[in-house]
Amino acid sequence: MSHAHGADRDTARQTVASSVRDWSERLLALSHSLYDEPETALAEHRSAAKIADLLETAGFTVTRGVGELPTALLATRGSGELVLGLCAEYDALPGIGHACGHNVNGAASVGAALGLAAVADVLGLTVKLIGTPAEEDIGGKVLLLEAGAFDDVAAAMMVHAAPDDSVGASSLAIGAWDITYRGAPSHAAVAPWEGVNALDAMALAHTAIGLLRQQLPPGVVVHGIVTEGGQAVNVIPARTRARYEVRAPTLEQLTHVRERVRACFEAGALATGATLELRPHGRDFAELRQDPYLTEAYVRAARELGRTVRARDGQPLASTDMGNVSRQLPTLHPTIGYPTGGAAQHTPEFAAHGKSPGADRAVLDGAIALGLVAVDLATSESQRRRLLDGVAARRPASGA
Repeated sequence: MSHAHGADRDTARQTVASSVRDWSERLLALSHSLYDEPETALAEHRSAAKIADLLETAGFTVTRGVGELPTALLATRGSGELVLGLCAEYDALPGIGHACGHNVNGAASVGAALGLAAVADVLGLTVKLIGTPAEEDIGGKVLLLEAGAFDDVAAAMMVHAAPDDSVGASSLAIGAWDITYRGAPSHAAVAPWEGVNALDAMALAHTAIGLLRQQLPPGVVVHGIVTEGGQAVNVIPARTRARYEVRAPTLEQLTHVRERVRACFEAGALATGATLELRPHGRDFAELRQDPYLTEAYVRAARELGRTVRARDGQPLASTDMGNVSRQLPTLHPTIGYPTGGAAQHTPEFAAHGKSPGADRAVLDGAIALGLVAVDLATSESQRRRLLDGVAARRPASGA
């Protein structure tokens, strides 16, 4: 089966861009609505419904609540053999709303899906929008990978809001624990020796981690918060709780470093007599590995739209569950920038610009650029074959 080439390819590109612009009012309304009603990880019920409703209006087949995640969704258009996945994020941060710009991320992916829907049949595509909750917490993409949502996807793409445009970045692998120490209560003045101080155990562990940092390799980061430190100041704390995260340049390094951090928590229990419970919080995120061809195609598309894109180098600092996707299939995860007054993500100052004119332009430019990358993939015989072969290679062998 042959697909669009030459002039037909140019027509497809123009159709994608014009289709995104035709939907621009609805897309920007979606971005603003997500921004105005921020919902945190696994509570994104209204946000997911807004995306699902819009795509159903556009003729997509929508499945809500996939992978046993009530706020995840799948939406498809087309029936071509080449399945391209567009990951939509829409979870916000506790207390500071869309301070990571996921309203922009999500709306841009929805826009790309709408643009590509107009050319899916002529290009032999299936457009698959994957609504991925809880990126800021347990990692919805990892759970959806495990549930098979990406099994037929040949390449996965999204853009991420940022203060500037960049491509090629990696990310840190990350794993999180929920920690509980249990001791025994007693009156803090009358008989403190009869208690087992769970807060002391946490303090010792926190101190041990601080000392460990000198011995950690470059790029490894450990950070945490104490979420419960006791109930009354005159009672020896019988229970303390915390959440800690460990980040490392690769998933393999993360596994090694985490054992050293675990020893710090075990030391707190040993020194105080408290009991320790360590529970994984969500799934580990792998480091991000971006596909070179997709990156080059994106740079070309972004420059056509008048955007200045720089190659990201240096030590990765953040983490994303898109890393797990990238270890399974070709992945694109550039940042798309807009003026934020110098503020970086995860701050109220960054959040304040989430529905600015610059953010609105990022939604539409991001949607068009992702759509143009998809047209590039669908109309390049070599890339099309590479991607389809990759899907075939991931399928489990049939038979005994």
